[in-house]
Amino acid sequence: MTSVSPTIVALATAPTAGAVGILRLSGPAALEVGRRLAPGIPAEPTPRHAYLAAFVDAQGRPLDEGLFLYFRAPASFTGEDVVELQAHGSPRLLQLLLARALEDGLARLATPGEFTRRAFLNGRIDLTRAEAVADLVAADSESAVRAAAAGLSGALSERVRALEEPLRALHADLEGVLNFPDEAEGADEDAEARVQALRAQAESLLAEAGHGRLVRRGARVALFGPVNAGKSTLFNRLVGEARALVDDEPGTTRDALEARVEWSGLGVTLFDTAGLRETPGRVEALGIARTRELLSGVDLAVLVLPPGTSEVDAERWLAEAGATPVLRIDGKCDVEARSSEMAEVRGVDARSGVSKMTPPHPGVSAIPASVDTVPSESLSTPRAPSMSSSASPFEADTPPGTPPRLRVSGLTGEGVDTLREALLSRLWGGGTPSAVALVSERHADALRRASEALSRAESASRLSTLEVVSGEVALSLEALGEVSGTSASEALIDAIFQRFCIGK
Repeated sequence: MTSVSPTIVALATAPTAGAVGILRLSGPAALEVGRRLAPGIPAEPTPRHAYLAAFVDAQGRPLDEGLFLYFRAPASFTGEDVVELQAHGSPRLLQLLLARALEDGLARLATPGEFTRRAFLNGRIDLTRAEAVADLVAADSESAVRAAAAGLSGALSERVRALEEPLRALHADLEGVLNFPDEAEGADEDAEARVQALRAQAESLLAEAGHGRLVRRGARVALFGPVNAGKSTLFNRLVGEARALVDDEPGTTRDALEARVEWSGLGVTLFDTAGLRETPGRVEALGIARTRELLSGVDLAVLVLPPGTSEVDAERWLAEAGATPVLRIDGKCDVEARSSEMAEVRGVDARSGVSKMTPPHPGVSAIPASVDTVPSESLSTPRAPSMSSSASPFEADTPPGTPPRLRVSGLTGEGVDTLREALLSRLWGGGTPSAVALVSERHADALRRASEALSRAESASRLSTLEVVSGEVALSLEALGEVSGTSASEALIDAIFQRFCIGK
């Protein structure tokens, strides 16, 4: 490819003002074009040496002074001759340098991802490492950066190769027995055990795909529940700023609000949704419909329940999430604490609603407190007492066999740190979000097809013919080849590199 490919040129930095701007060339005429912009550079520059050079226009008038670097083929990123001009980051200056590089027709403007594509086609990197370049450019969380960097260094490539190479050897043995039975006699004796081991290996890699996709796009978490449960206050507390409007009037949130946060390196998009109730107004009803639609597309829903919610009511709200995993919490635990304190001051047991005052005469029972004496929310359902610094942040009064609900206050911050830990645990499980090979939807689909083909091959090794086993192994190899690039079609490669920026 190197000897026949045209020379390409593009800006490798964003077209905005900055300290440094880079013009990149790759191809057989890269040095010639680069020296026209920087005529003071020797005809045979030392590779990987930074030259201080004057950049000039077509008339030789100076435009800027910067660095000139030359990378000789094949020891360059693309495998071709590469030249980089590092100038000051004026957008207008960089456009003048780019126009000068295109003037004589020796170079053309690069297409999106063409530099990385040439690196792939020239064997400098495989397809997974090429995609990791785009992932690193697009990474917006620490875990995404670290996972993309691992992919760029070949972490995913090594995992795929460790599966692809023994699979190719197995396929060669099976085809040998089918086509040359005398010469390859006995090569298929342990085929079932080999297929079984490779299937387990493929399934292990596929199991990590969910984590890889979560790192790539970030997690999506929605707060939902009945009106006036404290969702917006909790949303503001989790985000760290007052993004949602908070008011005592029910139905304040009419539309879903969203904010991006990062917890333990994992990017998380939080949604504050309209409260659910049976008789909303017209505009509020539209917000509730949007809440239900949003709940079907998030990774985790957080059901925020107001004080006094019974387990029966909690189950009813829980059904709104459908198949989406749900973490249930008791919101506004500060309200409950204030109710308990008021009850203590008035001599009323906050759990039973019964006066704790000493009866005025022996044998006279304590008088039940009136509704006017105790706030109604304290009487609706028995609640746990307010938490002390050593108390558990989980609700203790749930029925036997029911998982305890986390008690949280967005107003005071009580239980919020525990909530973050619980959310990360539900989203991620064990381990660290950064310690994962970045896996795209495309990778996950290919790994799924490879695993399914090996599962069918395992069954065929017991129940069918060797031809069927070999055919399924071939399908698995083809699917893995789409990940590494060994069997990727031209259309697939085009689709992958179209998402790159032009300078990459």
